[in-house]
Amino acid sequence: MAELQLKSHRFRAEREADWRRLERLLDRAQKGGLKKLTPPELLDLPILYRQALSSLSVARAISLDQALIDYLEALSTRAYFFVYGARASLWARIGGFFRRDWPGAVKAIWRETLAATLITALAAVVAFGLVMREPEWFQSFVPAQLAAGRDPAATTASLRATLYPVLNGKEGLEVMASFLFTHNSQIAIFAFAFGFALCVLTVGLMAANGATLGAFLALFAQHGLLFESVGWLMIHGVTELFAVILAGGAGISIGSAVVFPGERSRLDAAMHAGRRGAVVMAGVIVMLFLAALLEGFARQLVQVDAARYAIATATAAIWGVYFYAPRKAGRAAL
Repeated sequence: MAELQLKSHRFRAEREADWRRLERLLDRAQKGGLKKLTPPELLDLPILYRQALSSLSVARAISLDQALIDYLEALSTRAYFFVYGARASLWARIGGFFRRDWPGAVKAIWRETLAATLITALAAVVAFGLVMREPEWFQSFVPAQLAAGRDPAATTASLRATLYPVLNGKEGLEVMASFLFTHNSQIAIFAFAFGFALCVLTVGLMAANGATLGAFLALFAQHGLLFESVGWLMIHGVTELFAVILAGGAGISIGSAVVFPGERSRLDAAMHAGRRGAVVMAGVIVMLFLAALLEGFARQLVQVDAARYAIATATAAIWGVYFYAPRKAGRAAL
């Protein structure tokens, strides 16, 4: 026992100076980044790290001081992240998210996104046909608060006024825009969250959102304003509807992973899909914010149908290229 204590004391006395030097370098790097270290210190850092690992191995074999072992383990862990870990800045991480992570995650769920798109489109077509045949169906698809007076009882003049508002007037379109943004944000969040319920509720939300769209378009079509209403809606709707569809696709991917886990366990498959879906949802929030800007400003200021369709076409092309255009090989998608 006395011999082991002597070896432990000598071991610590011979190496402690290197441990303390490594600790001081890490403290400086942690406070100001690696740029605070001189070139010789940067070269010493991996050497001191490997020495600390060697000391840890020896300490576990001969040391009677558990506190020393814990200290070396913590020191080695800290040094590992500076020597081998990613040291990207905040802006670099944000750039990596928009350059790789988000489009990679969206591209990975293209099948689920296509399914959400088809569900939304089918529901819109069905609701459009029902309202065109029987206008009373409109109340079944559109809540009164969302309709805001635009219902089968509205006149053609009042409906047209909502498409081409007088900028100095008080039609309450700002309130309407805020409500629609909140409404679609809630649908996007719930569509993603309900994916854990085996997609059933997510599919239902996608269908309900599509039915609302179809009912609105049918209402304007009955007054000869279909072309105008599509331009009015799509100036922001391309971004907003696509964001909701992506959220639905992320939710469907979670539910399908639970039902068809493949080689993973159901829990692991759901966790993998959930992490990927969370990346998609982080970007969906950005899309909804951009859609709110288009809805609150561009739709108010641009009142020429051709310009509205041009903006809608441009945004559709931008999102399509951004998400689905081939990219150089990089970090694997989630």
